Amino acid sequence: MQWCNTQKMQAQLTVTESAQEPEKRTLAQIEVIPCKICGDKSSGIHYGVITCEGCKGFFRRSQQNNASYSCPRQRNCLIDRTNRNRCQHCRLQKCLALGMSRDAVKFGRMSKKQRDSLYAEVQKHQQRLQEQRQQQSGEAEALARVYGSSISNGLNNLNNEASGTYANGHVIDLPKSEGYYNVDSGQPSPDQSGLDMTGIKQIKQEPIYDLTSVPNLFTYSSFNNGQLAPGITMSEIDRIAQNIIKSHLETCQYTMEELHQLAWQTHTYEEIKAYQSKSREALWQQCAIQITHAIQYVVEFAKRITGFMELCQNDQILLLKSGCLEVVLVRMCRAFNPLNNTVLFEGKYGGMQMFKALGSDDLVNEAFDFAKNLCSLQLTEEEIALFSSAVLISPDRAWLIEPRKVQKLQEKIYFALQHVIQKNHLDDETLAKLIAKIPTITAVCNLHGEKLQVFKQSHPDIVNTLFPPLYKELFNPDCATVCK
Repeated sequence: MQWCNTQKMQAQLTVTESAQEPEKRTLAQIEVIPCKICGDKSSGIHYGVITCEGCKGFFRRSQQNNASYSCPRQRNCLIDRTNRNRCQHCRLQKCLALGMSRDAVKFGRMSKKQRDSLYAEVQKHQQRLQEQRQQQSGEAEALARVYGSSISNGLNNLNNEASGTYANGHVIDLPKSEGYYNVDSGQPSPDQSGLDMTGIKQIKQEPIYDLTSVPNLFTYSSFNNGQLAPGITMSEIDRIAQNIIKSHLETCQYTMEELHQLAWQTHTYEEIKAYQSKSREALWQQCAIQITHAIQYVVEFAKRITGFMELCQNDQILLLKSGCLEVVLVRMCRAFNPLNNTVLFEGKYGGMQMFKALGSDDLVNEAFDFAKNLCSLQLTEEEIALFSSAVLISPDRAWLIEPRKVQKLQEKIYFALQHVIQKNHLDDETLAKLIAKIPTITAVCNLHGEKLQVFKQSHPDIVNTLFPPLYKELFNPDCATVCK
């Protein structure tokens, strides 16, 4: 009797699992539809609406806490992947307007009409993705052939003379700009020029490296007559790599030699206690100043990249607005000492405890963890330069006018980076490891945006009157858009 009951239960379980299979497949297919709230990659139906994990978590927290948000603008903020964290009020209103609810029915309980509508939308997105894949397949196959050939033949190693030039490269001594934020007076300089692509003049323009006499970074004469893909040659990749590396070296705040000299100059116990005793407002202001200073160098770095300046001005500004802090985070690894987990801040090295007064321990921890992990890859200056530019020149930024042009430039940069890595590292997975870190970079920068909004809600006057104008343009939704 017991055996019969067991068999019956197993049969019922098999039937149930079989019935669930189509539902599982459909749920997996749903993920081709972008998040209805912000447009990011979705992870399924959450609270009745197709959303990403970020918007699902945001809605859950808002309902658990019975949160009451206010909009600093006119309650019509654009909510997309780039700026979804900048206005919680408008984000929540969009969630509700699109039907998110704790009482929403699950997929299996949808009516036939609702399911049919969902199937049609899935098929529409699948067809669109298929068309995009077909359009890009020719160039993707060409790029794959290039990578396969270069790895198998061991071609295009960096010239020893060129690598010697960059291994411990010296850059110009960049003085504090006269038109920069005045720390002592607490007043912004009237010369602050924001992201006007023609207006930032804080960094010396004279070149410090003459690379015209240096042999090509890549030996490409034997590589299919120099051909990469239709219209692309190794000489072009060579030129792009030289330009980016040179631009990086000329726009770093400190040379590697200077950083090595400062490595063991750490803040004293008394200095650390002084930072910890600062008010939250004062330390936020100091950090905003330091971040802005670093961003100005990133802007100048971008302006010196030939391919970047060939993009339309709208795309230049969008890429800088969405990617400049990510580049600052990558560059942070140069000024991070993994031996004692300290970072260079205001002339000396200090640990996470210095930033206690910010009230953002999770943000500080994430930034330090990322810097330490990136340091573990032991990147050279060339690799940091190329990876930084690849992070900045990203075709998946919202509102780009010419994303395909941006993508082609990024592909060339990654190709150059791959060859530099092959020369410097025995580990063939270094490039894959770098690319895998990009979501972490984005997450840390998004967390910074969330923390800033929390701070601004309690200290709006501090942000509006004492934070650097460029910082507000980039991260504060109250300010006018940088797309002038």
